[in-house]
Amino acid sequence: MARRKKIYEGKAKILYEGTEPGTLVQYFKDDATAFNAEKKATIEGKGVLNNRLSEFFMTGLTQIGVPNHFIKRINMREQLIRAVEIVPLEVIVRNFAAGSMAKRLGLEEGTPLPRPIVEFSYKDDALGDPLVPEEYIIAFGWATQQDMDDIVALALRVNDFMSGIMYGVGIKLIDFKIEIGRIFEGDFMRLIVADEISPDSCRLWDMKTGQKLDKDVFRRDLGNLTDAYTEVARRLGVMPNNVSPATKPTLIN
Repeated sequence: MARRKKIYEGKAKILYEGTEPGTLVQYFKDDATAFNAEKKATIEGKGVLNNRLSEFFMTGLTQIGVPNHFIKRINMREQLIRAVEIVPLEVIVRNFAAGSMAKRLGLEEGTPLPRPIVEFSYKDDALGDPLVPEEYIIAFGWATQQDMDDIVALALRVNDFMSGIMYGVGIKLIDFKIEIGRIFEGDFMRLIVADEISPDSCRLWDMKTGQKLDKDVFRRDLGNLTDAYTEVARRLGVMPNNVSPATKPTLIN
């Protein structure tokens, strides 16, 4: 059977036409990028791990009533998702200072924040995904005030869920980013969590050692990225112990 029509290709995933109306097939690549794609590499097994981990997190969100685009996993690298209209924002939730926030504010990485802080960046690679205040978002019509209230509520619910899950396996959730999509059911519009949730989009530190288990391993040349992601999957019980993420499975064509 021929590969379905490609809808979009990003840095880490490819979207194909879905098996039924209103769906897409999301394929996870082994490509890794950092610094707005200035640093690139192909890391064998990364796509398999991110597919399985995103499935795990999205399924967990569904179970606690947080709406998201995930329908089912098709194989080791692909999942069936709902087609959404993406809000052109990256929604960032920070529990500890790290990365750009630590640099902006002169804080030591790992400094606990007084409360979870939600930030927004405008999705535009050419501009470097700049941080934008809520006033810009509403003024330019990217989202309404009601949308923003709903997005913040969704992001904080995801944070509560993710923080608890990670704490239970000895991992500190430093920060993460998600994307939000609009779905339309007749005249009714809903906002749901979209894209992916994986170590590509989170900062994850071992609670005892501070070892980084996320894409900073690649950004900062701290070791083997697949090993870091595999450790997260192992602790969460996502990957069977006898399966290597680097195994090349047969994909649906």
